[in-house]
Amino acid sequence: MYKPFDLSGHGAVITGGNGGIGLGMARALLASGAQVAIWGSNPDKTEAARAGLAAECGDADRVHGFICDVGDEAQVDTCFAASVAALGRVDSCFANAGVSGKGNLLMDMSLDEFRRVQRINVEGVFLTLRAAARHMAAHGQGGSLVATASTAAVEGAARNSHYGASKGAVTAFIRALAVELARYKIRANSILPGWIGTDMTERSFNNPRFAEAVMPRIPARRWGDIDDFGGIAVYLASQASAYTTGEQFLIDGGYTKF
Repeated sequence: MYKPFDLSGHGAVITGGNGGIGLGMARALLASGAQVAIWGSNPDKTEAARAGLAAECGDADRVHGFICDVGDEAQVDTCFAASVAALGRVDSCFANAGVSGKGNLLMDMSLDEFRRVQRINVEGVFLTLRAAARHMAAHGQGGSLVATASTAAVEGAARNSHYGASKGAVTAFIRALAVELARYKIRANSILPGWIGTDMTERSFNNPRFAEAVMPRIPARRWGDIDDFGGIAVYLASQASAYTTGEQFLIDGGYTKF
């Protein structure tokens, strides 16, 4: 029987899976039958997320938590090997971990600040997806690579040029991987979130001037929620997307269309 969204026996890695969009993805993947390994850099937050997800799905054996700085090559390779050992095999990998800018004007921005953002948002994605691609090519069953970018990749991000640059790089990287890795039955896609309620955006959302300026530009007339990313995560992990690669999926309530 054709069950395109059934992820029973599927192993998924989600970096930044201990909160925000990554947590929403992990929740949906588990609900569809997958087993997941969430990565985070904060031990307490990661363990709390792991325990919460285990309680939600009712099966602690399907949820694993790992501590990793995705900008560190050795840590990524070690953590990915540990994830493979825990899951048995990785079928999808969501390079979701990221950091935001600090509202820096270009002319005032230091090289260190520019590199801080690229280290996680670009190099972290590269290191994570390289480890996943090597594993998927070796086991021969193919798989799905997904990177979380941002609408900043396609819109002008004033006072956030280094963040926009990082997310634009991710979308270009993913398109290249889609072409390069297709021969291994590995597909690659990116997700571009709009304004989503997370720890990263809390300060902006609590600023009345920001909310008054941005909310009228969102046709859906609400901020996004982390669970708005569950459906796209399940789709991209599952065989329903077997012929979908190199695409950018905008999840923004219509923000970029208005």
